[in-house]
Amino acid sequence: MKNTLILLLVATTVFFSCATKDKKETEKSTNAVQNPGKATPDTTSINDASVDDIKTILARKEIPILCYHHIRDSKIGDYTVSPENFKQEMKLLADSGYKTILPNQLYNYLTHGNEIPKKSVMITFDDTDLEQFTIGKTEMDKYGFKGVYFIMTISIGKPRYMSKAQIKQLSDEGNAVECHTWDHHRVDRYIPSDWDVQLVKPQKTLEDITGKSIHYFAYPFGVWSPAAFPELKKRGYKLAFILSTKRDTTQPLYTVRRMIVAGQWSASGMMRAMKGTFK
Repeated sequence: MKNTLILLLVATTVFFSCATKDKKETEKSTNAVQNPGKATPDTTSINDASVDDIKTILARKEIPILCYHHIRDSKIGDYTVSPENFKQEMKLLADSGYKTILPNQLYNYLTHGNEIPKKSVMITFDDTDLEQFTIGKTEMDKYGFKGVYFIMTISIGKPRYMSKAQIKQLSDEGNAVECHTWDHHRVDRYIPSDWDVQLVKPQKTLEDITGKSIHYFAYPFGVWSPAAFPELKKRGYKLAFILSTKRDTTQPLYTVRRMIVAGQWSASGMMRAMKGTFK
């Protein structure tokens, strides 16, 4: 009888222990679904080993990279999408199984063939607009998406633009904060003194704000020049992003293609354009 009671007590203890553990695991799983924006930020570091040859880099499949500017209800066009459209586009990407990647991951993939999610996408924002934080980040957080924010530093803290605190929050939460020049001056019109003003000055400003090194650059208006390649390299930039024009076949790392998401498109239209652009 005594042994039977002991066995009963042991079985009861194990049952409740397992039930409690299962409950905690279920709660943990449920919270992960309900709060996908709380996902652990990517901490991928740059692979500094010798990069693959140009032919190998060019042969790798291009990753879809979306470019957003204004997220507003006014003046819908090539550079402005409505908040509702942006919401629907993020939802469609998530529902379709896409996972966001950040520049370090893209660099390691292009230069060393490192593995990335099968359905990878990069979501980028240019020019420091405030709604990229208030709307863009808010919507992406719902799906655990992380973005790349190319900052034009002359605009920081001005009306309708992000503040230093907001830029730091983006970085602290695992988004990438990178360089988009000091004042949006076209790269193909630089004189020698412009390189430090447009590449080093904003780089230093952003590093002071985020506490992280800045290694990635987006050309204003997507306009690039071969003269920029050695200047970017000298200043520690690993990748530079253009828009939908062809990559330079001698410098694909400094002419990485992106696609502007037009405000006239529906979410399904955006998806068709993305798949057509990045085949």
